[in-house]
Amino acid sequence: MPFHQPDSIRYFTFDSLDVHRLKHAVFSRVGGVSPIPWDTLNVGGTVGDAPERVRVNRSRIVRSLNVRYESLFDVWQIHSAHVMSAKAPRNPNSDYHKADAILTDQEKVTLFMRFADCVPILLYDPKKRVIGIIHSGWQGVVKHIARETVKALVECYGTNPGDLVAAIGPSIGPDHYQIGPEVSAQVESSYNEDASEILLVRDSSDGICTHLDLWKANAIDLQQSGVRNIEISEICTACHLVDWYSHREEGGRTGRFGVLFAL
Repeated sequence: MPFHQPDSIRYFTFDSLDVHRLKHAVFSRVGGVSPIPWDTLNVGGTVGDAPERVRVNRSRIVRSLNVRYESLFDVWQIHSAHVMSAKAPRNPNSDYHKADAILTDQEKVTLFMRFADCVPILLYDPKKRVIGIIHSGWQGVVKHIARETVKALVECYGTNPGDLVAAIGPSIGPDHYQIGPEVSAQVESSYNEDASEILLVRDSSDGICTHLDLWKANAIDLQQSGVRNIEISEICTACHLVDWYSHREEGGRTGRFGVLFAL
């Protein structure tokens, strides 16, 4: 997954999606106008940053990908397993739909989501020409949002899961993602025999602790849904604060980085 920095904006793309010449980018936090603690390319509108700065930052990422601001479709992300289909850009005067995955087969629509530790997953069906973005944290994992999104692609667009290209982007890695017993219990209940692959038991100065591998969990859901082509960035947001926002590592006082995807 190569870095790009054609101007002040710095972003990643996936090799598996680049070969299809798709417009997509996982934007770093570099190249915006926001001050500390949102420095600098914050696109989150509910984290305390000034709306006018967020608007400038969003305009910059849209321009860097050469898509129209008016083409954006985004949602109110609520850590659910709800998937929605976008037939047209979102009217900026309308209420947000609540969802954590968006699909479209419309070239006039640019999908847009925001992240700061949760996993961005991009999906592409080259046969049906459909794209999607998923926002998956621990709650999305427990609710199997990746699996639900593949199911929606099959039901709404006639996708064959074996045709899908999946790309798992930067998020908090297992080494930095310690969880408590309540979350661990939910993961065990949701994943059954697969839980041992994604719940990692470690020794620490405070004794035995459990870490969650969000990358592996989402990959398991995709594989069990029939997806074979999966690219995983394995970039930890908490390890690389120069490039990424990390809600956990920065104590909840930080911004959100943006992901754009268009046909």
